[in-house]
Amino acid sequence: MTNIAEVRTSMEDGVAVLTVSNPARRNALNLDLSAGLAEAVEAAAADHRVGAIVITGEPPSFCAGGDLAELQGADPERLRAVYQGFLAIARCPIPTIAAVNGAAVGAGINLALACDVRLAGPTARFDVRFLQLGLHPGGGYTWMIDRALGAQGAKAMTLFCEVLDAAEAERVGLVWRRYADDVTLLAEARALAGRAAAAPRALVETTKATMAIIAGSLSHQEAIELEVRAQAETVRSEAFKERVTALQAKISRR
Repeated sequence: MTNIAEVRTSMEDGVAVLTVSNPARRNALNLDLSAGLAEAVEAAAADHRVGAIVITGEPPSFCAGGDLAELQGADPERLRAVYQGFLAIARCPIPTIAAVNGAAVGAGINLALACDVRLAGPTARFDVRFLQLGLHPGGGYTWMIDRALGAQGAKAMTLFCEVLDAAEAERVGLVWRRYADDVTLLAEARALAGRAAAAPRALVETTKATMAIIAGSLSHQEAIELEVRAQAETVRSEAFKERVTALQAKISRR
């Protein structure tokens, strides 16, 4: 393992596994890494040998969120740049699976939610943390979490700051299945993705598009536009600045 921030791609039997790697920051998505993830997703989707994608993180984390320093004072244009990695997954025409092998925090939850199916390893943990930072959710989070958990579950995690471990995430339906170790997690994610990849790709793409149409009246893109304006206001707020400064000071003392 190196300290280089990158997205590694491996492919086997029609399944592309994309590993988000920023070990010095627990795989936090800075602007460069988010752009790299978007490029990797788009390249995999453009490769007709690929029928499904698995997203995971460099062990022992999944994704610790966005880069808070880059968020401070961000305008809507910069926020959209922050979003581009997980939005590429959300817009991907072929099936996607999140193999959540550690903490998914803030934007890391968006990364997991953007996938069609989520699987969890034993150390998976889902921590929204937007409100604790004085930050409005963004990237279509409110749209995705509501469709994953319904109104009550979405509010429990977002407004009441419930943090879910792998077992509880499985119980409430945030993840499809959990596994006892990360080796099995990735193997099962590959196997599940392989079933989608084995079907005719054009049929899979059409079916996924049809399922998206019937998902609800407010589109993911409409939710993003609604959120980005509110989030742009909060990243310039004193509350966000104070809380990020306090968090950074706490991290620097570790």
